[in-house]
Amino acid sequence: MIGPPSIGRRLTLLLAGVAALLSVLSWGMVTGLARQAAERTQDNVLAASATTIAETLRSEQGEVRLELPYSAFSMLGAIGEDRVFYRVSAGEALLTGYADLPAPPPDDAPAPGAVLFDTGAFAGEEIRLASVSRRVLAGGQPVTVTVTVAQTRSGVGVISAELSQLAARLSVAFFLVAVGLSAVAVRASLRPLNEIAAAVARRGPSDMRPLRRDAPAELAPLLTALNRLMDRLGQSIRRSEDFIAEAAHRVRTPLATVRTQAEIALRSVAEPEEKQRLRRIIRAVDESSRSAGQLLDHATVAWRADDLTREAVDLTDLAAQSAAALEPTAAMKDIRLVLRTEPARVAGDPVLLDNALRNVLDNAIKYSPEDTTVTLEVRTDQGEARIAVSDEGPGLGEDPPDHLTERFRRGSNTEGIVGSGLGLTIAADVLSAHGGRLELGHAEGGKGTCATLVFPLS
Repeated sequence: MIGPPSIGRRLTLLLAGVAALLSVLSWGMVTGLARQAAERTQDNVLAASATTIAETLRSEQGEVRLELPYSAFSMLGAIGEDRVFYRVSAGEALLTGYADLPAPPPDDAPAPGAVLFDTGAFAGEEIRLASVSRRVLAGGQPVTVTVTVAQTRSGVGVISAELSQLAARLSVAFFLVAVGLSAVAVRASLRPLNEIAAAVARRGPSDMRPLRRDAPAELAPLLTALNRLMDRLGQSIRRSEDFIAEAAHRVRTPLATVRTQAEIALRSVAEPEEKQRLRRIIRAVDESSRSAGQLLDHATVAWRADDLTREAVDLTDLAAQSAAALEPTAAMKDIRLVLRTEPARVAGDPVLLDNALRNVLDNAIKYSPEDTTVTLEVRTDQGEARIAVSDEGPGLGEDPPDHLTERFRRGSNTEGIVGSGLGLTIAADVLSAHGGRLELGHAEGGKGTCATLVFPLS
């Protein structure tokens, strides 16, 4: 599956494309300039060679004399291993050189002192020609002598090719360096954005403070919008917390009033049908009150679990406190609470851990028959701490144990017992937030339920 496009990758590719275009343009410019420089060098050497030859022209006894200087041809050897041709003609007469070498016609001969360049073909090769004219007195009459020097162009091509290859290597090196620098520049440019993302990721769900960071001007609108969003979220969360607390209070208070009035009425009526009706009302009120309380507990667990506070918690003390808190409830059914403990400490949120254990212990007391025993056992085993709560109740029923941790899910054998189906859900959520788990099974002897809270040891 292809993920969303990356800004860094897109910027790097864009800069790499620009670098590639610049590299190609620079290679073309350097190649063209190199060829022009090589051709200009050849033209200058040809012009110097032709001028040198023309300067040796003289008149003796009415005839034009010429001595070909060695230096005129030796300088052409600097261009490369090209072949050199020459032609010296006085008017239509050939004085020396290659008769079939192309030369400017007399009418188009260069003016004295000027150099005429041309490109042509000779002996099956492309050549470059430079022609110089000079007037020499011969027999009392001035004669126009034209000196033409030519050279093949393979050397110029070789020099141009070498310079082109060098330019290509430099262009490739420039492209690679530019791509590397582009990647570094993109990473550096996006660093403020990554730092903002990291700062947000490090925060807990309840941390809605505005971000105060130095950032480029381009990121200022993002920071402003993010801070406004966090402010709105904070206000929404606070309103939700207030609503939950207010709703629980508003529900519990009238329910308590209704229950009190129903109990008073129950004592004052004598008809069995009226008493049964009032008992059903009291039962419904108890279920509603318990559901409201556990819904509030579940919301509290969900909120605190997202921003978990970890402290050292002694499970022995936790079990003792929970047993002491629920001792009056157990005494109403003549249920004995038995503690078996050994030292065990875990890292976690004491409020959530107490909430989880009390829900499990309350379930054990609620589903146990009168005059029975509920046992709390704290022990350690293989790097884990365990709090096992065993009762002598009806057991887990026919449903799979894992299903009983779902919200509002109750066992098939709980008919007639007040409950909301949230107690085990709260305990399982708390343990999951602490990296632990809730194990449900049968108590020893196969009678009753054993709910075990398992934590990793601190």
